[in-house]
Amino acid sequence: MANCRLRLFFHRCVQGGVAAALVLSCIHVNAQTYPVKPVRIINPFSPGGSLDLVARLLAKSLTGDLGQQFIVENRPGAGGSIGVELVAKSPADGYTLLIVQSSITVNPSLQRKVGYDPVKDFEPISKLSSYMFFVVAHPSLPARNVKSLIALAKVRPGQINFASVGVGSGTHLAGELFGHMAGVKLAHIPYKGTGQVMPDLLGGQIALTFGSTTVVPHVKQGKLIALGVTGAKRSSVLPDVPTVDESGIAGYEVTAWNALFAPAGTAQPIVSRLNELTRKNIANAEARSVMDAQGLDGDTGTQAELANLVKSELAKWARVIKVAGIKPE
Repeated sequence: MANCRLRLFFHRCVQGGVAAALVLSCIHVNAQTYPVKPVRIINPFSPGGSLDLVARLLAKSLTGDLGQQFIVENRPGAGGSIGVELVAKSPADGYTLLIVQSSITVNPSLQRKVGYDPVKDFEPISKLSSYMFFVVAHPSLPARNVKSLIALAKVRPGQINFASVGVGSGTHLAGELFGHMAGVKLAHIPYKGTGQVMPDLLGGQIALTFGSTTVVPHVKQGKLIALGVTGAKRSSVLPDVPTVDESGIAGYEVTAWNALFAPAGTAQPIVSRLNELTRKNIANAEARSVMDAQGLDGDTGTQAELANLVKSELAKWARVIKVAGIKPE
């Protein structure tokens, strides 16, 4: 670092090209020695969820790889926006990272004002994991697949209800997108969480939900009927259940994901190294085993792929939220 400071001092005495070379030299040295102190991974949600589990798995692996502590720090609040904004405003030095759900592309359309821009304020590192939803119904609903559900909804407009774990949640938006693309109207009933949805769904007070893997045991026991899955491909846990796309709503896909970001402007050699190590660690046996138990698929990729995903999902969910008439709060 002392050498870098000396070189940067002397750049005032030299002209353009030489000065630029000295700055690049400093960045190269910093990237080679990174990290020289502990690194924070900000999780903008409370401890205990699947995102937190993935964060701690990754932190453990990166600590072993790079010889400095990677520490998960939970900063919940405002649907994740508080922690996301904290990272957006942090120094771009690689010592504050963000692990976040795909809600980062939804909140800008749900909230009147967020203190960050998902595209401009972050350097994408890598996607980490993803999961689909399951379209499940109470057996009393006379529909056994997506096509029969659509047919029924067309003759009962607004009469078939579906539960979500809250306005703007993945389970809500999956249902709104389904209704929009199928040309039907479903009645949305928001709950405060899965623990509140399941008793009413199993009891028949609710007809339908777009649920996570928590619904799978009930499907296998015959208490719920799986009509479809929202992913681009079938689920390994219910391989006989077709995707919604296969079932006639061409192009329908809802996949929730988790990803790792750094503040915009973080040196590319640091970001590239983190991408390389993240992809390696998410593919290892321990990570696969833990994520399988949570219904998560290890799902990494390049920085460019994550950048494109953020842009496309920002536009996608903005359209869905507008069509559904969900007002920003």
